[in-house]
Amino acid sequence: MTGKRFEGKVALVTGGGTGIGAATARRIAAEGGKVIVTGRRMEPIAQIAEEIGGAALAGDTTDLDHLNAAVALGVARFGGIDILIANAGIELIGSILDVELEAWRRTLEVNIEGAMLASRVVIPEMRRRGGGAIVHVASIAGLQASPTFVSYMTTKAALLGLSRSIALDFGPERIRSNVICPALVRTEMTERSIGFVATAKGSTTETLMQEVVRFYPLRRAAEPDEIAASIAFLASDDASFITGTVLAADGGASIVDVGGLSLSQG
Repeated sequence: MTGKRFEGKVALVTGGGTGIGAATARRIAAEGGKVIVTGRRMEPIAQIAEEIGGAALAGDTTDLDHLNAAVALGVARFGGIDILIANAGIELIGSILDVELEAWRRTLEVNIEGAMLASRVVIPEMRRRGGGAIVHVASIAGLQASPTFVSYMTTKAALLGLSRSIALDFGPERIRSNVICPALVRTEMTERSIGFVATAKGSTTETLMQEVVRFYPLRRAAEPDEIAASIAFLASDDASFITGTVLAADGGASIVDVGGLSLSQG
């Protein structure tokens, strides 16, 4: 870690009860920041908040009243909001022919509209504080194709446009906006989605995960703490001249021509 990069800073982390969100909340707090943790389930976010000396507020990231209340909590408890980690998201399976329309709409609502609303409510407070940093947690699925994930891939690609728009519109006010695109990370959501596919294929979660990462140059999935470290960099003043960019924290996956590599190894 780099000292106390977040001393005097207040962060709002959506989807902060488990996985990448929880790891990021811990990272920011360990570096001196105060954190508001949100999520749909009170128990995990309350546990994280208690652990790091933050505050928790249960609710849905698509609920504007909930998001406004989260910002108000940050102002009341810690004086403001300087950082947004828009991490809340869902992952539903299906191709364009078989994805249920309700699942498609819900994925867009959570992954895109939720991130947009969270960004919208923090920007006025960031203006009051003289600037801020927003990090949208997307996925390598926003950069590359994966089978039967049309709703997830569409939303994660859309986050790139959302973040770039914010970066352009609010850069003059010292508000930065960036995207991080992790590859496979060992989280509850990943293991649940991989497990669903593995079961359909008559395989196991771990076997399928190893099939996915075998072409990564690092030959493994990421741990949540590793992605949290990259998010913390983008949110910190160490990245003070970085905005509108996409950081692929993917173990090198995005540089690999899997088809060509498969042929060369065959």
